[in-house]
Amino acid sequence: MSSSVPFPPFNSLPGEGPSIRPKKLDVPAGLWLRCPSCEAMLYRKAVAANLEVCPECDHHFRVGAPRRIEQLVDPGSFEELYAEIAPADPLEFQWAGKSYADRIVAEQDRTGSIEAVMTGAAYIKGRRVALAAMDGDWLMGSLGSVVGEKLTRLIEHAAESSLPLIIVCMSGGARMHEGALSLMQMAKTSAALARYDEAGGLYIAVLANPTTGGTTASFAMLGDIILAEPAALIGFAGQRVIANTIKAELPEGFQRAEFLAKHGYIDRVVSRHELRNEIARIIDYCGK
Repeated sequence: MSSSVPFPPFNSLPGEGPSIRPKKLDVPAGLWLRCPSCEAMLYRKAVAANLEVCPECDHHFRVGAPRRIEQLVDPGSFEELYAEIAPADPLEFQWAGKSYADRIVAEQDRTGSIEAVMTGAAYIKGRRVALAAMDGDWLMGSLGSVVGEKLTRLIEHAAESSLPLIIVCMSGGARMHEGALSLMQMAKTSAALARYDEAGGLYIAVLANPTTGGTTASFAMLGDIILAEPAALIGFAGQRVIANTIKAELPEGFQRAEFLAKHGYIDRVVSRHELRNEIARIIDYCGK
């Protein structure tokens, strides 16, 4: 009869025999992310390859201005304009012991961008356009003096060059750090768009999540064609403010892109995968 040999326990201590517990592998940080909609664990590179859209539930992640431009334009065709315009601190704004000037520097260091919008000219599927992309990563994409100035100059450039105008909006609203100077940009951009319209221009507004506050109350909703990404939050005041003001329960999906499209406030809800094709089709249809 053969003798049995005892198998070492999983939790054997040093000197009590070899352990067969597998060695724990270190997983580099940042490889995975959780979808806030379906809560699936997603491989970050797979999400990036899918235009920052969840492959499981089609949730559209927020993207910054450089990445947005990369997704929209023909490769290598973007020519940035007005990049030299930088923000200032005219009111010497302070809050919670911090200065607006310091916050500007911190945002520039963190994002690598001078301000919350990138403007320029590019080609989208061979169509020459004037393009602006707001950056929700830069102080919530807030509308300040530089954002208004860059957009106004781009609108005027589009009018002078007879180019279709595309503005991708993503904003938390007017920038409180600049007070009335920020609010003035609403009228400034709207007036520039009125002149552009008189010149026969085509303005396509693309509303991403979120598009709120002063941005919604001005140039975001003045497009000849208004497109929005799926489930984008679009509105002026917040839902709680509205509900408390009118003393009523708001409808399900209120202020989401699909609700606004159903009620005629925007023209179409377009997936990020189809946005390039849709913009090109609109330009061709309008003869621009």
